[in-house]
Amino acid sequence: MNELNELLEGWTQDPNAVKPVFQQFRSALESCEGAELSFKSRPGVSYSLRGACPGHQRDLFVMVDIVDDDPADRWLSVCFYDDQVEDPDELGDWVPEGLAGEDARCFDVSTDEAGLVAYTKQRILEAWGKASNGKG
Repeated sequence: MNELNELLEGWTQDPNAVKPVFQQFRSALESCEGAELSFKSRPGVSYSLRGACPGHQRDLFVMVDIVDDDPADRWLSVCFYDDQVEDPDELGDWVPEGLAGEDARCFDVSTDEAGLVAYTKQRILEAWGKASNGKG
């Protein structure tokens, strides 16, 4: 995770205040006892913080991407397997085969709007709960 920490230290341009939102999502993932976190860096494309549940049939339960198509104006995409989260307010986008070849539900977060941040954080915890209980 040193590479992730270096990215965060060097992330100085953040006009939409999504860096602290990413840090909130990271904290939520770190609170998932037993979850395994990994980081994949693809500069110019995305930086992915990935949450996995050991022993689960799927590789991931969430992928939190810092979208890096414009490093001066980054935004977040938080993706789950579609059957692992509810979306009662229909704030996510359904993405066919969008996560490891399976249908996904992705939430684009381009501001620090508190309602969307809290809603997305709830989805992270929901997906962890289903994955860690073998239900998703």
